[in-house]
Amino acid sequence: MLATTYPLLDFFWTLLEIFLMVLWIWLAISVFFDIFRSHDMGGLAKAVWIIFVVVLPFLGILVYLIARGGKMHERAEAAAARQQSAFNSYVRHAAGSPGTADDLIKLADLREKGVLTPEEFEAQKAKILS
Repeated sequence: MLATTYPLLDFFWTLLEIFLMVLWIWLAISVFFDIFRSHDMGGLAKAVWIIFVVVLPFLGILVYLIARGGKMHERAEAAAARQQSAFNSYVRHAAGSPGTADDLIKLADLREKGVLTPEEFEAQKAKILS
């Protein structure tokens, strides 16, 4: 009975519409997060972007992506790096890590076992020493 009143093509069209709606909502949330994450804009500029995106959502988000979309990934990556650094610091503090010397010994051991390349070793060593 349902198949006769709701053809297969309509079902696929509905799936496409739902997918596009979810994609649009995800994009809008990403833009809002990026507006608030951006440290190179002041409060007034953030307020203007928010008003623009809320009043004219399609145009506002598309203009935001054209104007500032290139740096969205960099800001998200920087935020993730800060969170990872804070998490690592907390874990070291909670675990009572003995210190830098032990970390360097572990790195040297990993390099000798072939787990780390010399370039990776130098990068990790520089990170520990900084």
